[in-house]
Amino acid sequence: MLVAWEFRARAGREVDFEAHYAPFGVWARLFARSPDYRGTTLARDASERRRYLLTDTWTDREAFDFFLAAHAAEYEALDRRCEALTEEERCLGWFSVVARAS
Repeated sequence: MLVAWEFRARAGREVDFEAHYAPFGVWARLFARSPDYRGTTLARDASERRRYLLTDTWTDREAFDFFLAAHAAEYEALDRRCEALTEEERCLGWFSVVARAS
């Protein structure tokens, strides 16, 4: 199960944004506390260099919800810290993987 996010990094904060949201950034390290977290992918738009697509992979939506409930204070504190890095943040939704390259 993937959750997809669209972000627009604040001008001049792109390097910091990438460091925080990368597959080994602070968000991924927080999520890695769960055995149900499968990883993060961060991609930058080729024509709009401050626009990013991020996906986090979980075994299922319930696993993420359980993790969020158990780590709500840490999640919210990190979210507040990262607000300075972004101008926009939008959840695109939860997606089920129907095919994957081998």
